[in-house]
Amino acid sequence: MDTYYNPSDLSKFSEISEGAPELSKKFFEWYGAVFEEGALSKREKSLIALAVAHAVQCPYCIDAYTEDSLNQGADLEQMTEAVHVASAIRGGASLVHGVQMKNVNSKLTM
Repeated sequence: MDTYYNPSDLSKFSEISEGAPELSKKFFEWYGAVFEEGALSKREKSLIALAVAHAVQCPYCIDAYTEDSLNQGADLEQMTEAVHVASAIRGGASLVHGVQMKNVNSKLTM
């Protein structure tokens, strides 16, 4: 089945440096540093990344951080809970923007 998303493209991510090698080098150094152990464990960071991947709907990131979360010791229950947290925040953000709709409605229907 042909789809826009090709899972094998994830392994080509480093090729993005071909157009701007210095910027890519800086990005990948920063990206690597972000995921090092710090105030948060690598496992916690991986679960956050997995949740964010769902919120921004990046299939490549979902694949990568599902695998990484498992490698960092997370289980399906923890990963699923992280996805639910992201979904709740995303849903809440959609709902709170309803205030904007109500403001415009009030202005236009006065």
